[in-house]
Amino acid sequence: MSYQNQSALVIGAGISGFAAARYLAAAGARVTLSDAKAEADAEKDALTQKHIEDLRAQGISCVFGAQREELLAGTDLIVLSPAVPERIPLVTAARERGIRVTTEVELAGEIARAPLYAITGTNGKTTTTTLLGELLRAHFAAVGVGGNIGVPLIDVAQETPADGAIAAEISSYQMEATAHFHAAIVAELNVTPDHIVRHGSMEVYQAMKEKLFAAQTAEDFLVLNYDDPHTRGMAERANGQVCFFSRREELAEGACVRADGMIVIRWDGEEHVLIETSELGIPGGHNVENALAAAAMAFFAGVTPAEMRPVLRAFKGVEHRIEFVRTLDGVRYFNDSKATNTDSAIKALEAFAGHMILIAGGDDKLTDLTEFMTLVHARVDELILVGDATERFAAAALEAGIAAEQIHRAGYHMEEAVRIAHELAAAPQTVLLSPACASFDMYGGYEERGRDFKRIVNEL
Repeated sequence: MSYQNQSALVIGAGISGFAAARYLAAAGARVTLSDAKAEADAEKDALTQKHIEDLRAQGISCVFGAQREELLAGTDLIVLSPAVPERIPLVTAARERGIRVTTEVELAGEIARAPLYAITGTNGKTTTTTLLGELLRAHFAAVGVGGNIGVPLIDVAQETPADGAIAAEISSYQMEATAHFHAAIVAELNVTPDHIVRHGSMEVYQAMKEKLFAAQTAEDFLVLNYDDPHTRGMAERANGQVCFFSRREELAEGACVRADGMIVIRWDGEEHVLIETSELGIPGGHNVENALAAAAMAFFAGVTPAEMRPVLRAFKGVEHRIEFVRTLDGVRYFNDSKATNTDSAIKALEAFAGHMILIAGGDDKLTDLTEFMTLVHARVDELILVGDATERFAAAALEAGIAAEQIHRAGYHMEEAVRIAHELAAAPQTVLLSPACASFDMYGGYEERGRDFKRIVNEL
């Protein structure tokens, strides 16, 4: 698609918006970047300030503050950043005028020369996408990894040649304004309540996930978690070939764990043996699921079992997801800052045998805590709470049967939380940061929270 001499409005001053603006300007469009924040607020972040300076140097207009309809004058195209809901008045007015509204990932799909292999789900996206990237590198000379993982997909799409492959992590936010995004292989890992405030309901949230495979054809593949009823039911709406994966059921066809613990892929009447689950480089049952999904996608992309085996053994996971930090006085410390919801935190708790000191809390998503606190009661010796969620989490903990003396409050201070954990912990206990909350009450993101936790632990 040609953007030469078109007028494009990019909404949202984030890495996705910056990348879309750069691409459109290079493609010959007249580009304006708009963000509702005041410019002074946007430029408090040094990296954002540098991006804005670079865009202006390329002739891109950067406009901050109130987003009035005057911005739409002469506009041919609007590109939404993931953080911007499509229901904002400016987008509603644009659609009423017949202006095309799209996203950075959809632009990436339009220009990608290499096939796209896309992963979504409430939890496990980053680990599975990173692992898929490593599996693809065992077979392809050029592999791009991008999307919600922190690298704009449009940058990856431009850089990856036609004989390569692209692993893309895609969030529900990124799918909201798409119309025809296409990926040759799609994996749906799981769907649990999350981002309900943004999408309005669980049904809409799941619909955003399903948009990822809506444009597939009979030549494509859809990899679905058989163990999750939400994803299992997606098979009824699939256009491509469905491959289930399961760590609980031994499937006649699909990717699964055999009774002897061996990971296998069964397809077209043949069984392809990979490795035992005990050989995986990443711990936890949830990571068996991630490995099954990534291996199935790699298999359909052409990666052989022989190429996969050493990768599955060597892969150690991603930063901020059950990440080992250090052992001190026989106590192991783990950073799971990426657990921004209860389902993700539950998976982290299930990865350990028990006797844990858990640091939880933060920017509360107000999801139900019953299942989470039941598991905390069963596996956690001491619960340390931080941030906005402290009192609601404490009340839920008491209701779950956790003794008041096992609940500790650290306010809005990670240093205090780690200090309490350090004083309480004794070998062979494990200290785990798995917040079950977003981080925005104390930090700019879960990455910043995780790095701060690691810094404090390493200074003990």
